[in-house]
Amino acid sequence: MTRKLVENLGPGRHGDGNGLYLVVDPSGARRWIVRVVVKGQRNRKGGPLRTDFGLGGADIVTLHQARDRALEYRRMAKQGLNPRFNVKSEIPTFEEIAQQVHIDRLPTWKNAKHGQQWINTLRDYAFPKIGRMPVDSIGQPEVMMCLSPIWTEKHETARRLMQRMKTVLDVAKSKGFRSGENPVTGIKDAGVLPKVKVKPKHHNSMRWQDVPAFYADLNDRNAMAAKALMFTCLTGSRTGEVLGMRWEEIDLEARLWSCPAERMKAGDVHRVPLTDEMLAIIEPLKAMQSDYVFEGQKRHKPLSNMSMLMLLRRMKVEGVTVHGFRSSFRDWATEATNTPREVAEVSLAHTIGSNVERAYARSDLLEKRRLLMEKWSCFVTRADATVVHLPTNSGLPGK
Repeated sequence: MTRKLVENLGPGRHGDGNGLYLVVDPSGARRWIVRVVVKGQRNRKGGPLRTDFGLGGADIVTLHQARDRALEYRRMAKQGLNPRFNVKSEIPTFEEIAQQVHIDRLPTWKNAKHGQQWINTLRDYAFPKIGRMPVDSIGQPEVMMCLSPIWTEKHETARRLMQRMKTVLDVAKSKGFRSGENPVTGIKDAGVLPKVKVKPKHHNSMRWQDVPAFYADLNDRNAMAAKALMFTCLTGSRTGEVLGMRWEEIDLEARLWSCPAERMKAGDVHRVPLTDEMLAIIEPLKAMQSDYVFEGQKRHKPLSNMSMLMLLRRMKVEGVTVHGFRSSFRDWATEATNTPREVAEVSLAHTIGSNVERAYARSDLLEKRRLLMEKWSCFVTRADATVVHLPTNSGLPGK
């Protein structure tokens, strides 16, 4: 058997020789077992005592390690010692299990940044204290040792650390390296950590009344970051959604931008109606023949995530974030129009209603949102002196 075979063999029991087998479950889970005959010992029928012993999962135990352990078991059996009662199993450390969990879950994260944040929290606050400990020796005192120093000072970080430690210990138990209750669960149920009231932190936003003047200043600038920020203001989209926008996502004829699910926070495709002003920003950029609408300094690469924020700083706009323009749009929709809540929320790609409600209300209210975005564009560009005629059944007021 080779390492590649270990990774790619299909369901079944595959022999390596000398009683060592790789067992692949239909689910794809892989584990090692060794079959030995204990010298001088008999089974219930009087025959030689032949027994299978688990050596651990193939994602933790390498082929070389499995062969070494299998050899140890055979030597014991040859001496008449039952490995079940004489072998000292090797338990992986907390860090070893955590690193493997990180690798296994990488495909499930939206991007590499989220995956790196997951392991970085453990690296900074758990590994220095319990990283080298065998995973079966970690109890409530060890968990508290990691959480207590940051529970009140960095509560959000501590809460995420708690959740990630629980995941690692749950996985360790599922692989047979632990038993009993997860110590993180015990700590939560007992309420031994103090209650911390955390005030929600909101992105600083600009007053919606000030957006037109700011937009006019932006319009006098030729930098790509300015174009991206103008588009962001008009669409109410998130930074990553705008900067990652590709030409293939835009239907100029239908005046529509479809942001793919993998770039959306809610994980669903979001359709954005494009107004004349939005199209006036992006259509000239097509001449660059780039993969991305807002190309950065490197060819066929998008602008940096910090580009628009740095532009705000150069403009000396204090106390405002790029994300805050979503709030400016939402406040305008509430205070300056009679827009139904669901139309404004869907415009920001927010999830509304319960799972049952969303199962029946599947429309993304595109046409109503198109009217709202037209009205917002007119306001932002100071073109709202022009009457915007809205159907009486649109739910949105005309001028």
